[in-house]
Amino acid sequence: MNHNKDTDTPPLQDASAAFEQALEEADQDHYLLKLYVSGMTPNSQRAIKNVQKICEEYLQGRFELEIIDIYQQPIFAKDGQIVAVPTLVKELPPPLRKFIGDLSQTERILAGLDLRKKN
Repeated sequence: MNHNKDTDTPPLQDASAAFEQALEEADQDHYLLKLYVSGMTPNSQRAIKNVQKICEEYLQGRFELEIIDIYQQPIFAKDGQIVAVPTLVKELPPPLRKFIGDLSQTERILAGLDLRKKN
C-alpha cells in the first residue's frame, strides 16, 4: 500500500504530546486570584474595584477571583498567612505572589502578575 506523506495523520504519540502541551499552556494562562479584605472599609472597596478592573481589562476570560472577607471568615486569613489587608494573592500561574494595599498602582500590579515587562 502506498501512502502519501502529506495526507498521513500524525502518529498518536505526537498528537497526545501536542494536546498535553496545549493543556499546560492553557493552565499557565489561567489566573487564580484571592483578594483578602476586612469588611467594607473604603480601602477594601478600592482594592475590590481596582482588582476587578485589572482582571476585566487584562485577564478577560482567563481568571478566577475569590474575594474573602477575613471578618466573616478569619480562618482563611490564617490559612493564607495574611498579615495585612487588603492583600491580593496570585496562586496560579506560579510563582505565588502577594500584593498588599488598595491595588491602585496598576503598573506595579501588572508587572507582578507578569502582564507587563518590569522596569
